[in-house]
Amino acid sequence: MNFYIIIPAHNEEGTIGLTLESLVNQTLQPKRVVVVNDNSSDKTPQIISTYTKKYDWISSINITSSNEHIPGAKVINAFYNGFEILDDNYDIICKYDADIIFPNNYLESISKIFKSDKKIGIAGGIPFVKKKDKWVFEKVASKNHVRGPIKSYRKKCFEDIGGLKESVGWDSIDVLLAQYFGWKVQTSKDLHVKHLKPTGNTYSKNTKHLRGEALYKMRFGFILTIIASLKSAFNKRSGTYFLNSVIGYFKAKRQKQEFLVDKNQGRFIRQLHWKNIRKKVF
Repeated sequence: MNFYIIIPAHNEEGTIGLTLESLVNQTLQPKRVVVVNDNSSDKTPQIISTYTKKYDWISSINITSSNEHIPGAKVINAFYNGFEILDDNYDIICKYDADIIFPNNYLESISKIFKSDKKIGIAGGIPFVKKKDKWVFEKVASKNHVRGPIKSYRKKCFEDIGGLKESVGWDSIDVLLAQYFGWKVQTSKDLHVKHLKPTGNTYSKNTKHLRGEALYKMRFGFILTIIASLKSAFNKRSGTYFLNSVIGYFKAKRQKQEFLVDKNQGRFIRQLHWKNIRKKVF
């Protein structure tokens, strides 16, 4: 299978080399890797350059956007800048972060997942973070959810869902829309990757309401927004997170922000979440 990988990178001098080195050492090497240097002010460009000079399947482009880490918008904008320079001769398109160390068999294992079932549209491993000298599961989402830093999409699935949304919550919307269009989402719980920067580390206070806004734009509705926000707040051990999420929901509703999914997709998303809730309760 032909893997094309796009890696947005902003000030990743401490990690981008480790990420690229782990891709160079894959038992199944990707056909193309594009690193999108997004306005870095550190040594990120120089480190990327050492790999582009050595490997003809690794390339890079430079773009200039905001220095502020805006969840969703910044990274997906960078992703599409990289996507635009690629041809369409890929089987799997990947959006990977610049702070990941992949095991040597990662792409080979992901390829086997896709080959095992033609209806699998999104696949990934499980991110681990380092705590007190131990690598532990990054409990930001379920082990059944393919996380944003390590997304791999079958070409037809990527096309069906209309690509990635330039919004916070993009890595939930893609999974929900994939299921709407009849695709399966698969994680390999034995396929561990090292996530060097825990999720949310670089988010600013200006982004605190964006999660609630995303839930509104996904047409969750008020009750599901409360449930989803409570769950996330519990995992983060933060009552403030819950409050900010609810404020963000009503802010988006008051401003009549544009929805990211249509009515039928929103209805499907709500039904899917209620179904999952009933399974856990009963």
